[in-house]
Amino acid sequence: MKKYLLCAALLIVASISAKAQFSLGIKGGVNFSDINTNNFNSSTVAGYQAGLFARIGGPIYLQPEVYVSSTGGKFESNDNSYSGKVTFTNLNVPLLVGARFGPNSLNFRVMAGPVYVANLSTNESLSQNFNNAYNDFGHYKNSTLGYQAGFGVDIGAITADLRYQGNFSDIDQSYGQRQNIWALSVGFKIL
Repeated sequence: MKKYLLCAALLIVASISAKAQFSLGIKGGVNFSDINTNNFNSSTVAGYQAGLFARIGGPIYLQPEVYVSSTGGKFESNDNSYSGKVTFTNLNVPLLVGARFGPNSLNFRVMAGPVYVANLSTNESLSQNFNNAYNDFGHYKNSTLGYQAGFGVDIGAITADLRYQGNFSDIDQSYGQRQNIWALSVGFKIL
């Protein structure tokens, strides 16, 4: 009986998948990130993102992505005696659920979902007195789980998105560091 139920479930999934719309594309863009930190002033750094996306479904769709990005932030102490800049190269894997409005040639979208971020490399530029005073400042996690939310537009095969990305947890718990990112990307549907 279990075999029949499993076969029936597979047939249902295959028939739904066959009717679902599918697109695959490349994307790239710019992002602006900062790292909010307890007891420090922060400012924004510009970075990049480049990768792949897939979109599965009709008016309600699932959009998995994988892309490399550069993010970070600048810090200064309240009295300007300590300063630093940190940049990360990350592998981002968001899984977004969205809704599409309008015809295929011109439609508007809203989307949200979780994102897994793996830190591939970290580059720190801290003033000497910063290093001496805060030895454990840059103990960043190797990966974090966050969320993305935004909206976009598709014009034929061209797609553009504006998104906000936040973290569910601190990237460095010692100083309450959380990264906030605004990203603007443009993509092209290959399939």
